[in-house]
Amino acid sequence: MGRYVFKLSDVGEGIAECEIATWRVAVGDVVTEDQPLVDMLTEKAAVELPSPVAGKIIELRGEAGDMIAVGSPLVVLEVEGAGNAKEEQQVARKPDAAPAPEAGAKPPKAQTAPPASAAVAPAAPRASAPTQAAPRKPGEKPVAAPAVRQRARDLGIDLRLVAGSGPAGRITHADLDSYVEGAGRVAASTQAAPRTGVEDIKIIGLRRKIAEAMQRAKQRIPHFAYVEELDVTELEALRIHLNETRRPEQAKLTLLPFLLRALVQVLPRFPQVNATYDDEAGVLRRYAAVHCGVATQTPNGLVVPVLRHAETLDVWQMAAEIRRLAEAARSGKATREELSGSSITISSLGALGGIVSTPVINAPEVAIVGVNKLVERAVFCNGAVVPRLTMNLSSSFDHRIVDGYDAAQFIQAVKQRLEHPATLFMTESV
Repeated sequence: MGRYVFKLSDVGEGIAECEIATWRVAVGDVVTEDQPLVDMLTEKAAVELPSPVAGKIIELRGEAGDMIAVGSPLVVLEVEGAGNAKEEQQVARKPDAAPAPEAGAKPPKAQTAPPASAAVAPAAPRASAPTQAAPRKPGEKPVAAPAVRQRARDLGIDLRLVAGSGPAGRITHADLDSYVEGAGRVAASTQAAPRTGVEDIKIIGLRRKIAEAMQRAKQRIPHFAYVEELDVTELEALRIHLNETRRPEQAKLTLLPFLLRALVQVLPRFPQVNATYDDEAGVLRRYAAVHCGVATQTPNGLVVPVLRHAETLDVWQMAAEIRRLAEAARSGKATREELSGSSITISSLGALGGIVSTPVINAPEVAIVGVNKLVERAVFCNGAVVPRLTMNLSSSFDHRIVDGYDAAQFIQAVKQRLEHPATLFMTESV
């Protein structure tokens, strides 16, 4: 048998290191060739790395959240034949591994203990059940053996509510028995126990990438927000009608394809909005094409898949592509190309959209347009108070590139098209 050291290969785009997102295997697993070993997270996307050989996992170099340099050992496997690491005779022992016994030494005698969940009978009958305790003072810890603590956890009992009958107030299994019989439950129901739990969570993987991106965006981009209210009564009526008459193969329409259609029409008049800014090089890149990022919530956090060349699509095609990209992002199957290269981003919280939001710009872009929830309001219309469907657009702009006046003109132009949806389908510029 030999050893095979699998090293992190070059993932392209000049990336020097990757983060371990998720291990797909554990030490001791037997894997086949091309079986997924680990998901690595780059600046752009998650990359699944398969095993180049068949063998048994004998060492994993790193934990989820660790950064690994390209070319560094990642996994060590035991394989048939010589492998590729003849010079290494042993896998490095983990720091917490127990030392091997010396020749002739007797192994330590195993100590046994009763199962934590098993009730321990008292040595002698008790004259009376121990008195139950009132909730202990904050910071006062109950005294109990590990087995008693484990049993209390299994039973869902807060030991601070149990009086101890042992030496120095030590809580015994008999005290737990008495508590379960009823006296302690009554005491617990009359006063809620204080919540003192604290959970430390290491920020790793996609969540760390999101945190870093948001921090850079807020630190380096002088955001300014612009919010406008839209009357979308006619647009919503059109959307409902189109969905009721759509063909089975057509995707269901949301408001996003109509917003995207309006952006496609308006952006040629505002090229400074459909752009990215390299602040280190001092270069603004304006795009004729509309490569629109669509902020998408996934089980692992917020990602932004990109709908490319939106100017070439109708609303049905936009709806289908938005759905496809969202499904790819949520399943973790979106490619690097599908998660990069956007020139402007739209964001929607759906029914949770609230009245107003202040979305963070998806750097290096210079603008993001956010959709808030649809609300029916009483509105003055032609001298009468009538119910109308309204919705706010909450947008953020990079003030280094986009002036406030230009941003307002841009949103007003989008508003005009959404409030008069027939203009969305006109071939001539309006």
